[in-house]
Amino acid sequence: MPPPGWPNAAARVAAMSLARQAAAKPRRAGPRPLLLHLAAANQTMLSSLAALPSAKLGLLPWRPPLDRRAAALQPSLAAAGPEALPLAVAAAAEGRLRTMLQGIARYQAHAYRRDLADPPVIWSRGAARLLDYGGGGPAAVTALFVPSLVNRAYILDLSGRQSLLRWLARQGVRPLLLDWGLPGPHERGFTLERYIDGPLAGAVTVAATVAGGPVALVGYCMGGTLAIAAALRQAEQVGALALLAAPWDFHAGSDHGQVLAALRSSLEALLDELGELPVDLLQALFLALDPGLSLRKFAGFAGLDPQSAAAEDFVALEDWVNDGVPLTGPVARQCLLGWYGENEPMRGRWRVGGEPVRPYRLRQPTLVVVPHNDRIVPPAAAAALAGLVPRAESLTPCAGHIGMVVGGKALSELWQPLAHWLRRAAAGHG
Repeated sequence: MPPPGWPNAAARVAAMSLARQAAAKPRRAGPRPLLLHLAAANQTMLSSLAALPSAKLGLLPWRPPLDRRAAALQPSLAAAGPEALPLAVAAAAEGRLRTMLQGIARYQAHAYRRDLADPPVIWSRGAARLLDYGGGGPAAVTALFVPSLVNRAYILDLSGRQSLLRWLARQGVRPLLLDWGLPGPHERGFTLERYIDGPLAGAVTVAATVAGGPVALVGYCMGGTLAIAAALRQAEQVGALALLAAPWDFHAGSDHGQVLAALRSSLEALLDELGELPVDLLQALFLALDPGLSLRKFAGFAGLDPQSAAAEDFVALEDWVNDGVPLTGPVARQCLLGWYGENEPMRGRWRVGGEPVRPYRLRQPTLVVVPHNDRIVPPAAAAALAGLVPRAESLTPCAGHIGMVVGGKALSELWQPLAHWLRRAAAGHG
């Protein structure tokens, strides 16, 4: 049992922190939804106390390398008094919560604001825009980047230090970015098919016109899944295809399908009522993938020099994470219930224009990028494409889903290999 006063102490810490933040009028509301992040962190700490009896008896199944550390601590745990150990764990847990809350407060008050000017817009349709990052001269390889519908496109152009697209523009590549924008009245009833045959098809056509021939299509996350359909439907305009952590086998490496099957009726009722999947609910679904993430990352941020480049990079990324995009109701149904629930792409049941989307029909040279530490798209979910696409080669960065693009090793793990592959594919050696 937790020591007396533990829940009240944790609640008091959270309440005091929130009161201080409110008094200071913080300029950021994230992490979103804030109360859910705080509740998840508190529950994580409470679970430490609940696990103590099993830990003392050596019954907890520790994962490597924690198993060796747990074995070394076992004699001390067994000898600890019945009251001293719970009190020590409770004190440590409350200290971690305090540090996390300090990190959140520092994040909310940080002076950083993204101030990169957008490159020229060369085409638009509804909320969608096509941004031209230029560079590379007449012989540049034109590459159209397709991000996910769930998050903002500027993850590929995050900051002056962390911009894949601006870096590529200096490496003989002309990057074009399809920015989906926020769904407005024009897009409110959009299905995946309407996104593919509307803004995506238009962007591919414009990119091919700009390039004077077929272009490379680079899809990130869900954008990669959509890019597969576009490459099949506009094969004459797509000369190469790069898929960055693009999910295909949605039941591989996770139990998302089972969870969503259990939530199906609730999700359908919610979508019927709201007509969209709100940003905060999407954020809650991402939080469920790793409930302890906020505790770890904000506690770590609390220890950074606020003026450092590392702190600024953290804030830039966290701002993007919390700057989400709602999904239209039809798209949410197709993705959550069709893709994740029924695994329609892998089972050959996902159709666009009446035709099943089948990667084995792709004839373009294809790069399948599978981040080794991806928690959002399990590696097995993306790696399935390497065995389905005839001309596929694989790249496995030692990074996570987002770190692959903006992390400390992004330059060597993704940016440089991708630039090399794009130039090679354009030269006919893909």
